[in-house]
Amino acid sequence: MNPNDELHRLGAGPGYHWRVDAGHVDMAVPAEAPRPLTIRSEPQTVTMDLRRTAMVVIDMQNDFCAKGGWVDHLGFDYSPDRRPIEPLQRLLPALRDAGVPVIWVNWGNRPDLMNMPPNQLHLYKSKGVGIGLGEPLPGSGARVLEKDSWAAAVVDELEQQPDDIKVDKYRISGFWDTPLDSILRNLGTRTVLFSGVNTDQCVMCSLQDANFLGYGCVMVEDCCSTTSPDCCTEATIWNVKKCFGFVTRSGELLDALATSRMPAAR
Repeated sequence: MNPNDELHRLGAGPGYHWRVDAGHVDMAVPAEAPRPLTIRSEPQTVTMDLRRTAMVVIDMQNDFCAKGGWVDHLGFDYSPDRRPIEPLQRLLPALRDAGVPVIWVNWGNRPDLMNMPPNQLHLYKSKGVGIGLGEPLPGSGARVLEKDSWAAAVVDELEQQPDDIKVDKYRISGFWDTPLDSILRNLGTRTVLFSGVNTDQCVMCSLQDANFLGYGCVMVEDCCSTTSPDCCTEATIWNVKKCFGFVTRSGELLDALATSRMPAAR
């Protein structure tokens, strides 16, 4: 290869790409130097590499977290699902400033529901009557968890930035039948921070799958919530610490980021 030849980059992710020209493919692009950040967590303190960490925000959508959404229509108190909004408003900008990608993983079903088997439809319409996936809500007419509907949109209080990554999901786990794993691997991710709703359902199942795929998993406890009984949260947190990863809080991350002297740009 002529050292003066221009090599062209192939691959969007900072953690995995090639450099090529007409006569050569360079697969040995040097990895970026680690940027370690140590946070207090349970059951052990964790040091993560910010260059290889991503923040996943799950299902902070109108259907779960807003007046007039699906949970509200079903007659449940949706206010617990709003608890992550305030800590996420503080944490997400700090993570972005540190170069950590923010990935929004939200229900975004096809209008024809062709990839939804009967068992998934039954989960949300167990008696065969009422308003289930893809059906219009009273008042707004927004279709439940349908991609591009108001119902499936992220709540207004959480700002999505142009560089954030968006992934549609179709099951309780954000990894099932989605590109989430491929995206994380192309980013070079080794550690995943988890937030969103519901703690004991979509957050927990996504975190478990990430653990099974080999990622280091950290649940940010106060950035997660659920409308389930308190015992469900207690069991979820216990299981994460026992089997699947680590548990911390947004304040621990913010304190560590504030005292870090590492450069901000990724």
